Amino acid sequence: MKYTLLAVMLLLAGCEDQYRYPCQNPDNFQKLECQKPKCLFTQMCPEYMVAPVLEKQINAEQPASAPKR
Repeated sequence: MKYTLLAVMLLLAGCEDQYRYPCQNPDNFQKLECQKPKCLFTQMCPEYMVAPVLEKQINAEQPASAPKR
């Protein structure tokens, strides 16, 4: 029992956020390699890598449109 608990604790200690590409990490969005025009060449622009996250941010920033008549 104690070895199982120890194994579980060691496995959980190794957990951390990992991203496959640098520009998927929101902390790197402002880095030069993740900014246009450089990211266009490598196809690593954040809007290509994490579109759902950015869509939520963009939709939250846009004001409500006027109702149609």
